[in-house]
Amino acid sequence: MPKIAMLSTGEEVLYGDIVDTNAAWLSREFYEHGFSMYKRSTVGDQKASLLQEIVMLSLNLDVVIVNGGLGPTSDDLTAEIAAEAADEQLVLNQRWYDNLKAFYAKRGKEMPESNIKQAMLPASATVVDNPIGTACGFKMRINGCLFYFTPGVPSEFKKMTLEQILPDLQAEFPAQQGKACRRLYTFGLSESGIADTLSSLVLPPEYEMGYRSYLPFIEVKLFGPAEDLEMGARLLAMVEKLLHSNVVSIDEPMLERIGHLVNLYKPTIAISEHATKGYLASWLQDNDNIAQHCAATWVLGNRTSSPLDRDSERLGATLALAGATKSNCNADIAISTGKLESDAFSVAIATSKGEWGQTLKLQRSYSTQSIKTVIATVAGDMLRRYLDNKPMFPDYGFLTRSEEIFVPQDKLA
Repeated sequence: MPKIAMLSTGEEVLYGDIVDTNAAWLSREFYEHGFSMYKRSTVGDQKASLLQEIVMLSLNLDVVIVNGGLGPTSDDLTAEIAAEAADEQLVLNQRWYDNLKAFYAKRGKEMPESNIKQAMLPASATVVDNPIGTACGFKMRINGCLFYFTPGVPSEFKKMTLEQILPDLQAEFPAQQGKACRRLYTFGLSESGIADTLSSLVLPPEYEMGYRSYLPFIEVKLFGPAEDLEMGARLLAMVEKLLHSNVVSIDEPMLERIGHLVNLYKPTIAISEHATKGYLASWLQDNDNIAQHCAATWVLGNRTSSPLDRDSERLGATLALAGATKSNCNADIAISTGKLESDAFSVAIATSKGEWGQTLKLQRSYSTQSIKTVIATVAGDMLRRYLDNKPMFPDYGFLTRSEEIFVPQDKLA
């Protein structure tokens, strides 16, 4: 297996002014294509440190992806330093020079003199085309190591990687086998809880498990040979069975799963919100399938009162709000989030089959945005469970349920 590294450049990356999403994306993409990342490093725009890192990597690895530093400004030094590391001169690449002139002419502008710098490449370099930007990539060997130099703009970097660099590597190292990544999205579990649950599962040697945690989901990833679809599906089913009550979707985010269900059953959905302050409606309607079936949304402020606002009847107030929303909006389904008080909140859903509601309490402190995210996800999960005909009240490990209720439709008249 070739040893591969990624070198990210730029003061803004080194000091955290921008998040290096390119590195995370490349590691994931390469892994799924059979090319595991051996090392990742970051340097600023200082010539000495960048030169030292490129030379060191060239002596110890087989492939290096260098990201950033190909712009027209004085701090973009990557091409100059690549040439120095290979003991070569920078020369004008006529092909890219002509491409730059055409790029500006198409927009009715004259090419600035500073952009000529982007056509100055090391003598042995081969252009890696950038069809959507002015900074071409290039590849070359330094001390026998294969280098790919790429621009830092994520859209340009990703397009060049997928369309040119990965195919080139697959031709260079044909023995590498791609890996498939199968995903389970869970809500309401901890990484340690998942690990304990799955500890008895013995995977074949060529398979491995991974986790990605981001509020409020934990993504369980199963990596294995891309061509072994049957074994991969069987193992994924075993994992899903062990985590079943908290699995919200398979191989797609939860919102997409809800979107597919809404598109299948086509219910009109109305929403009323206290604690989520409009976030629930905004999140759900980020999915086009759901947006097409959404009716009115009510966002209720803290001064909105109800005769059922007493602690003992908070769930009743949220149920009543869901019922009123469904009726007044002439909707098939209404979802409501109640007020958040003392870290407790209620969520309810009114449907043609009846109304479900629950009161839950946060077990730890969250930011305001994270609170809205957690509560909206509970509400979305109730919608998903109703449409998917699943049990409505699962155990959420980081929430404590104090009340739950189901009122059949024939009891609501």
